[in-house]
Amino acid sequence: MPVVDCDPEAARERLERTGVTVEPGNTDHELWRADREGATAVAYEGKVVVQGSDPEALTLPLREGGGRGHVYFDGACRGNPGPSAVGWAIVTSDGIAAEGGERIGETTNNRAEYAALTRALEAAVDYGLEEADVRGDSQLVVRQVRGEWDTNDPGLRERRVRVRELLERFDRWSLEHVPRELNERADELANEALDDRQ
Repeated sequence: MPVVDCDPEAARERLERTGVTVEPGNTDHELWRADREGATAVAYEGKVVVQGSDPEALTLPLREGGGRGHVYFDGACRGNPGPSAVGWAIVTSDGIAAEGGERIGETTNNRAEYAALTRALEAAVDYGLEEADVRGDSQLVVRQVRGEWDTNDPGLRERRVRVRELLERFDRWSLEHVPRELNERADELANEALDDRQ
């Protein structure tokens, strides 16, 4: 059960900016509470306690983010199509600010890469990054999103539109293809999530 030490009013404002509805607390000790995607946050004096099946849905926007960061993403697929997972990491001047990996079911390699990029950008938006330098080892996804390559696959076109919408949330962004060894943490997280599928 994550505990975020913070100013509850500032945390409330950050949640509301990301579209989370904040309700009054249930007891005299609870300042407020909020629910999002299987997680519940309860604010007390000087801290917010998060519980539920996906606490990260609320812990990212509760933290004081902002500024500039590098966002790494990677999709993993065993077979094409096959069981798939995504991994992502947000790195700031203080080190790894947030990271995650999760299974996404059966899909193709390219769709897994798009899902990883989407999840990474959603996390960066929730964290409050203003500038994002995004890095991944899928040349196809990077070039399609940058408009250098087109796609005939309607499903990939839809995913590209979603990614572009998320990128527009930043004051400044860049998207670059990097070799796998420079994307190691995101790759590890995706593969760990995939290995935990049993």
